[in-house]
Amino acid sequence: MRKRIITPVQQDSAAPDQDWLNMEGLAEVEIASEDAAHPIESALLPSQALGWRAAGPGQQTIRRLFANPQRRRRIWLNFVETRTDRAQEYVLRWSPDGGKSLQDIVRQQWNFNPHGATSETEDHHASFRRSLYLR
Repeated sequence: MRKRIITPVQQDSAAPDQDWLNMEGLAEVEIASEDAAHPIESALLPSQALGWRAAGPGQQTIRRLFANPQRRRRIWLNFVETRTDRAQEYVLRWSPDGGKSLQDIVRQQWNFNPHGATSETEDHHASFRRSLYLR
């Protein structure tokens, strides 16, 4: 019998080449916590590469609050966990009325494993205005 060891095909996790929102000038960000070595700016600004991490375990909330309505049709997310087996769930919501009510866009969950599934990239196409909540 002949056999050959093949390496797993890695999904390209680079952000699509597009014009993205200037988050510094258009929105405020509220977060439940952050690791000082991995602040939220590391996840939202294109010049940063480290990504955001929470200060501790448990449910986390990230809110992007736009000063003026913004029509967006695409939300691109990339999650990476290379050290720990853990379950991950996120909910994307938007608010048409400044946060008084929230409408789900998507709820997604999966499991990370440092010996296999270490990243998850989601490319959502939706229309939202004003505020986006990631929990």
